[in-house]
Amino acid sequence: MTTICAIKHNGKTAIAGDGQVTMGEKFVTKDSAKKVRRIYNNQVAIGFAGGVADAFTLQEWFEQKLEKYSGDLQHAAVALAQDWRKDPTLQKLEAMLIAVNEKDILLISGNGEVITPDTLAETGDQVIAVGSGGNFAQASATALMLKGRSELTVEEIAETSVDIAGSIDVYTNHNIIVESF
Repeated sequence: MTTICAIKHNGKTAIAGDGQVTMGEKFVTKDSAKKVRRIYNNQVAIGFAGGVADAFTLQEWFEQKLEKYSGDLQHAAVALAQDWRKDPTLQKLEAMLIAVNEKDILLISGNGEVITPDTLAETGDQVIAVGSGGNFAQASATALMLKGRSELTVEEIAETSVDIAGSIDVYTNHNIIVESF
């Protein structure tokens, strides 16, 4: 697995992910995979957790949806989730996808779900994370945003959160990529 964490903080959005690829439960086969990347003319950033080949397939399908819906992130995400749930080829994919742009954060799952993160009442910020270290990263990001680390940028919070997850989760490393808007 991996850790992908997306955050909206002080009007900016960032997504971060680690670079570890693990074969089964015993072998790290790569430590510098790029699981966070920009797509659709650099207007959208995605991060994926799960099987690498499955994630690339999802990325291709999602890019097609973004093209079809002229970059409308929410519309493309719903269309992808619908196809993912109904299409026999996509149903077999073992991956989850977080997509972000300047204004939205969306989690897209193979169960046909498109989830926007809750908004923290105290700050108006948002955070969502997936992967084996997702819960650790989400808890870390929430704590950093709520408890006085206001000097940190959204990029620093995202990176620190995945870094903390990497210290706890054996399927997450410290080779972190961050994209922001």
